[in-house]
Amino acid sequence: MKINKNHGSDNMSRIVPQLRFPEFENDGDWEITTIGELGSFYYGKSAPKWSLSEDAPTLCVRYGELYTKFGAIIDTIYSRTNIDPKTLRFSKGGEILVPRVGEDPFAFSNCSYLPFPNIAIGEMISVYETEENSIFYTYYFNTLSKQFARVVEGQNVKNLYYINLEPIKVGKPESKEEQQKIANCLSSLDEVITGETERLDLLQDHKKGLLQQLFPVEGETQPKFRFPEFKNDGDWEEDELGKGLRAESSQIAKSRLNFKNGGFPVFGADGFNGFIDNYSQEKNYVAIVKDGSGVGNLYYCEGKSSVLGTLNYLLSKNEEKYDIKWLYYLLNTINFKPFIKGANIPHIYFKDYSKLLVSYPKNPKEQEKIATCLSAVDELIEAQVKKIEELQNHKKGLLQQLFPNVNDL
Repeated sequence: MKINKNHGSDNMSRIVPQLRFPEFENDGDWEITTIGELGSFYYGKSAPKWSLSEDAPTLCVRYGELYTKFGAIIDTIYSRTNIDPKTLRFSKGGEILVPRVGEDPFAFSNCSYLPFPNIAIGEMISVYETEENSIFYTYYFNTLSKQFARVVEGQNVKNLYYINLEPIKVGKPESKEEQQKIANCLSSLDEVITGETERLDLLQDHKKGLLQQLFPVEGETQPKFRFPEFKNDGDWEEDELGKGLRAESSQIAKSRLNFKNGGFPVFGADGFNGFIDNYSQEKNYVAIVKDGSGVGNLYYCEGKSSVLGTLNYLLSKNEEKYDIKWLYYLLNTINFKPFIKGANIPHIYFKDYSKLLVSYPKNPKEQEKIATCLSAVDELIEAQVKKIEELQNHKKGLLQQLFPNVNDL
């Protein structure tokens, strides 16, 4: 990042971003200004949760949706309110919405551009209007999580008052065309990410549909869909889940583990943790979270790995008869909620759900065929997740390079 000093009458500091489109390299440096100098704020008005309904007449945006539903550009309005329109504040179209209330101080930079007019804006939202390119500054605000967090007030429930946002410094390209170019670049990338995310959703829905068709539903003795070579094999046999599975307790996580770049993978309640030098299981197995907020979550683990913490190893009793990967997918069709006990710290015990009646194909090769089919879909899902992560990392890198951080100068 290059910093210049303008020796003109305004004596204003100027700056250049790390990455710049070639056609603007000779357009001069960016001016350092503040959020308050570039625009003005106002607060939205009340549209409380109790006033929402699907058939309410007035479209509205609520602050929680800035955290959970919207990206940088709002393309869908999800809520409707019954509040008298005379008491609401409506958008003109083109505003930047900033959450005013939250729990994580670093999440307040989750700002969104609202392109639509006549949308009621909830009172826990700061609304920013500027004559500059609003999409450009929405993305710019997204990069200012540290700066926004510094001016958040409160303990458990935190507030971000717009009077504290106004002094935060930002850069301003002299050319509106450069602002538009950057906005177009990032919004186009967001469209790609949205498209790939929708593809991931379709793959996950496809897997869900396969699970429903490849395993018999309650009261049926055969699945809805059967591979041709097994259509004449007759009904599946019903027996307790514990006929094919056995359980072992996992290791207790040590307070300090020496993770390394390579070795044997370690899995915890939230999935993969890292690599260590030893392992606790030779064979492939299923790990199930038995305590805490993730109770009932399942992970398929290849052999020579470890599970640490409050989990169980679930292994095949007879690998030739009960394919462990098929058993993993069978477990994915089970609703574990009825077997979860405890209020403050929920837990689940193998001895309870092992008595559950399930259906097994008579031919072990049918298990293998089903597992292979579902594994292929899981590989596509894994590749799609990785692709989205790479795109998101690419976007993160672009945001860091296209927008100079002028607050720590």
